Amino acid sequence: MDAELPKAPVSRPAPGWEDAVALTGFILVAVGQASNQVLARGLAGSVPPFSLAFFRWSIIAIGLAPFAIAAIRDGKIPLAQNLWPILAAGFLGMFLCGGPVYIAGITTTAIHIALIFALSPIMVLLISAALGTEHIGPLQWLGTALALAGALLIVSGGHLETLTQSSAAWGDLLVVCAMLGWSGYTLVQSRVAPRASLLARVSLFSAAGALCSLPPALQEMWATPAAVFNARAFEAYVFAGLVPGLMAYAGFAWLGARFGSVRTSLVLYVAPIASALLSWVILGEPPKLIHLVGGLLILGGVWASLRK
Repeated sequence: MDAELPKAPVSRPAPGWEDAVALTGFILVAVGQASNQVLARGLAGSVPPFSLAFFRWSIIAIGLAPFAIAAIRDGKIPLAQNLWPILAAGFLGMFLCGGPVYIAGITTTAIHIALIFALSPIMVLLISAALGTEHIGPLQWLGTALALAGALLIVSGGHLETLTQSSAAWGDLLVVCAMLGWSGYTLVQSRVAPRASLLARVSLFSAAGALCSLPPALQEMWATPAAVFNARAFEAYVFAGLVPGLMAYAGFAWLGARFGSVRTSLVLYVAPIASALLSWVILGEPPKLIHLVGGLLILGGVWASLRK
């Protein structure tokens, strides 16, 4: 989820329990992350997308507000110096990864969303290389090529002409835009008040994301109030705010503090698998051979690209 993890000392459970605790934590966090993609597909436009994003980020911002307030009070988040970076992170990571993803769920699948988002580390690497902050070696270039080939295979369905002819491809392209936003967020957020905890900063980023989502959400509330304010929509708001929101972020932060950032990064590889299984069980959309091949190319490419 985020590149920057809490700075607390790493503590480890008793011998014999460490692997079980780690595996359980990875699975729960991955399922929490994947549930948002399944939600986007399951709702299929029945709940206005920007209203869903606005209420989701508002719930997260309010739920984590005690961490942000404490960090601001302790001087770990100087708001005056960090206002624009916070807004930029909120726009890239929360706004672009909110409403557009819920719109994409109308025409593309949860598996596609998960696998395209798995490209984010590749994009972070390429952007860092372009900025001169990262050197890309031969193995990393190979991994990048494999991952991009896998993404192209999935988005095109094996037929390049579908990139311009299929309505589903446009949903995938929306997800690509959201993934690029998340990549930018990953680079920006680590530079915003680095002395503060992950959860404190996520609270402020979520507040900024809710603020950015508010104008289109107000338009939805004005145009289709019955779709925004009903029991099903309320359940979706609460679920999105709690499960792929507060629970997933808190779990990720806990894993980082418990096991360190390297082991926690394994969530990246578990999340697409969780999304495929949830999509199959809940939505009745089983993965196809092209998802398996494309997913292996993407995850294998990401693994290679992260090697030094």
